[in-house]
Amino acid sequence: MSPANPRTGAEKQSRGVPSARRPAPELLTPSTLFDDCTGDPNFMTSLARGLAVIQAFSTQKRQLTISQVSSKTGFSRAAVRRCLYTLTKLGFAGSDDSHHFFLQPRILALGHSYISSMPLAASAQPVLEHISRVLHESCSIATLEELDIIYVARANVTRIMSIDLGVGSRLPAFCTSMGRVLLANLPAAELESFFERVRLTRHTNRTIVSVEKLRQALRLVLRNGYSLVDQELEVGLRSMAVPIQNPSGKVVAALNVGAHAHRLSIQELQTKFLPQLRAAAQELSMLLN
Repeated sequence: MSPANPRTGAEKQSRGVPSARRPAPELLTPSTLFDDCTGDPNFMTSLARGLAVIQAFSTQKRQLTISQVSSKTGFSRAAVRRCLYTLTKLGFAGSDDSHHFFLQPRILALGHSYISSMPLAASAQPVLEHISRVLHESCSIATLEELDIIYVARANVTRIMSIDLGVGSRLPAFCTSMGRVLLANLPAAELESFFERVRLTRHTNRTIVSVEKLRQALRLVLRNGYSLVDQELEVGLRSMAVPIQNPSGKVVAALNVGAHAHRLSIQELQTKFLPQLRAAAQELSMLLN
């Protein structure tokens, strides 16, 4: 039996391994990210902690314990307890048993100011309602924030996902049509930063979880001027998105349509829906003037 070659591992590493097998990047908690602000006299750590605790809640995790919030944020249990106590006193959070905490409706006031102040979100709804009636499908507008897309406007015709989407909902950018439109139009440095931080999680057997394949998909989006995602986020869901540009030509948002895969073919999306989406995106772009 021949001895193991000590160079084998290095040689394999130098040749590269399939992207899907690469170890997932370490998830950065808010606590880790705050380290960059250490020593900054203008950085208010207590405010940053409170905002991070709020963001620990999600559609999948509507109720969290102090331990769970501590794990998600990287903050000590004592710090989380003080944040939740303060949020509860102010009416932004609540608890029925002093153990499980949840956000109260008053938290919506924090996001309403932003949404209502966006020129696009404020004026887009009539356009969205019109295009949804024409296509008989749900349409949405989203912007990019870190690794996710955030819905800023939506017109529902039918519920096509297992989760109920609305203004403020977040979805992973890498496997959504609007996310890929926004990622494809990022400056090179920002796109590289995204790839350094993203974790390509498999949602269905169609989800792209290879960095190189995702790069190829984004190049295709940039070349074609639209993105089409076929059942990568959820089985049975197809979506198509186009960019929305501001007067200077910068892509600031994306417009999409989503439909059940059994009801709408890829060819129909490309031939019938794409021209309508592009026309609506052009109209929305003019609202930004």
